[in-house]
Amino acid sequence: MPTSRTKSAIAGEAGLAPYATDWRRSRGRLHEEPESASRTPFERDRDRVIHSSAFRYLKGKTQVFVAHEGDYFRTRLTHSLEVAQIARSLARRLRLDPDLAETCGLAHDLGHPPFGHTGEDVLKACMADLGGFDHNAQTLRVLTDLEHAYPLFDGLNLTWETLEGVVKHNGPLLRHGVDEDDLPEAIRRYNARHDLELATFPGVEAQVAALADDIAYNNHDIDDGLHSGLFSLDELRSASPLVDEYIQGVWQDYPGLDDNRQRKELVRRLIGAWVDDLVEETQARVASYRPADAEAVRGLNEPLVSFSEAMFEEAARLRRFLMANMYRHWKVNRRRAMAKRIVKELFEQFLDDPATLPGRWQKGLADQPPTVVARRVCDYIGGMTDDSAIEEHGRLFSFDRA
Repeated sequence: MPTSRTKSAIAGEAGLAPYATDWRRSRGRLHEEPESASRTPFERDRDRVIHSSAFRYLKGKTQVFVAHEGDYFRTRLTHSLEVAQIARSLARRLRLDPDLAETCGLAHDLGHPPFGHTGEDVLKACMADLGGFDHNAQTLRVLTDLEHAYPLFDGLNLTWETLEGVVKHNGPLLRHGVDEDDLPEAIRRYNARHDLELATFPGVEAQVAALADDIAYNNHDIDDGLHSGLFSLDELRSASPLVDEYIQGVWQDYPGLDDNRQRKELVRRLIGAWVDDLVEETQARVASYRPADAEAVRGLNEPLVSFSEAMFEEAARLRRFLMANMYRHWKVNRRRAMAKRIVKELFEQFLDDPATLPGRWQKGLADQPPTVVARRVCDYIGGMTDDSAIEEHGRLFSFDRA
């Protein structure tokens, strides 16, 4: 372990909760490396994610809108930064390791293909009989295989705790009748080399990052949906008592406020409400369970970090509203239809004729079975941005763009 620490490295160590993840007890990396003299292992993980190619490409991958439709709307990159910020703030309030929580937030969407969940749905269908596709498993592939930045290993060689947090951020993978054969191949293969204990909950920092994701996308999708005009504030108020309560507070405190500032203040207050609810409910669970250390958190029968039941109900109302009025709005549906066609036709073209893949992506494919070719095609398409997929489709299917 490091023999000296910078002030920034030790700033977060004082006063950590006993059940927080202690970097000094990290289970290490798959490939041994000398430790840094100035950064904790989780700080190094964060920095490696930020400097990765896959993280940079998130700037061109959509959340709901196609990335080139406007500079205002969120991309996977801005969403990941927002999740990381909320996760770090929550970790501070709950006395957890902020660097690990932030890293899990930064890395959680690295496996998403272009065009958001639409692109994922198409790749799932295309890969159904060829090994499957899952964005969480693809994130693990990015972190452990597809990034080629270091001379002695593929991937980023992140710590066990970060990889566990990314893979299990939504909870145990081997529960409720699921066995290892049911898991995506990428997770099974990596787990055989570096056991991530898939039947347990992840550490508390990963749990924080997972719910920071919920806070970010629920509230920032409200912002994007109102800004785009896909739904009105009155429609949203009718569907959500929480929104109605907080917008009335904004009106009372700032009568006559313009629409832009009003929307921003509403979203700011909503995020604060979600954060406060999570902290309060989590502290109540800590008081009930009294976990002695990080391992005790993993062994619980439910997550230690949670919203209250009332906030989960509010989340369900919001998701139903956003699904009907934003994610399935007819304008968004038109873009989704175009995106489906682009991803499907790219996949079929490359699978049928791998010689049309860019040169480095063809390497080693000669005489390989269809499953291997399909995985290479999937990796290539999955790493594209929205715009690069549109451009590649044009080059392949239009003489004007070739």
